[in-house]
Amino acid sequence: MSLNTQSSHLVVTFPMDEQQRASLFKTIPPGISVSFLRELNQEGRKQALQAADVLLSWNPRKELTSEEYPLLARLRLLQLLSAGADHLPFDEIPATVTIASNVGAYAEPMAEHVLAMVLALAKQLLKNHHKLAQGEFNQFEMNRMVAGCTVGILGFGSIGKATARLFRGLGCRIHAINSSGRTPEVVDFIGTLQDLDRVLRESDVIVLSIALNKHTRQLIGRPELEVMKPDAVLVNVARAALVDEAALFQHLQDHPQFKAGLDAWWVEPFSTGTFEMAHPFCELPNFIGSPHNSAMVPGVLERAVDLAASNVAAFVEGQPIRGSVSREHYR
Repeated sequence: MSLNTQSSHLVVTFPMDEQQRASLFKTIPPGISVSFLRELNQEGRKQALQAADVLLSWNPRKELTSEEYPLLARLRLLQLLSAGADHLPFDEIPATVTIASNVGAYAEPMAEHVLAMVLALAKQLLKNHHKLAQGEFNQFEMNRMVAGCTVGILGFGSIGKATARLFRGLGCRIHAINSSGRTPEVVDFIGTLQDLDRVLRESDVIVLSIALNKHTRQLIGRPELEVMKPDAVLVNVARAALVDEAALFQHLQDHPQFKAGLDAWWVEPFSTGTFEMAHPFCELPNFIGSPHNSAMVPGVLERAVDLAASNVAAFVEGQPIRGSVSREHYR
């Protein structure tokens, strides 16, 4: 579907700095009017949302009130700045609205973060750092080679593919899982979630970069952890709810050779307004964590705005868009 660029209205629901606004206006077709919701008073917000053909949003649950969703009668596209869509209030968004996630916007820095976590865990950098701080010097403590290992990547979209390219550079074998069981990328195995046990069983490193939806929630629980190698390394840069929190903590306690790195948490400020850790993961010597900042490198938000704006431009001009979200995967 194409819109009239001379009468279309885009509403940005989150704050943008000057660089991000420059990225936006550089990319969207001329003639589209733009409102920044955070800068408007209550009446201005109402008028802008009533006129909105496109919303560019990051976290609609926090950026719009429940009373404002019924104002979106004209809306045709909800374009997310985020790569994931699991945080959306789908029942509040009109059924006629196309929803698009910002796939690919954060892939390269997140892939680097995965590699950094795997290397830090395999080389026991944090554990040995703490030992040095306590005066313990063990020059002969064994570390682990990553080169030549098998890396299982659950979720072979932009992040998974970028991750695979980095591990390929180390001579690793890539076993990947996506929704189709097909990929043009160079891999040693490609399958679907039906092949989950095989990939978990054969992998030395398991990377979670798969979307969280009703099919993948708690994808990794106690049975799946038991299938993995006793000394496997598990890294999650997607969503915490892919993993059973209590089961992972217990597995780390019971299997000291098993290691895990988390960039995503079960209770985070983005979704709940606060950070809580139900289990003391950071006290474990076989664990490393980061505050969901794997994508945060200079310029990343400008690039994210640029890619989102490109998708808006494609939609307005009747061209195919990236990251179209199926509501049925979430309901």
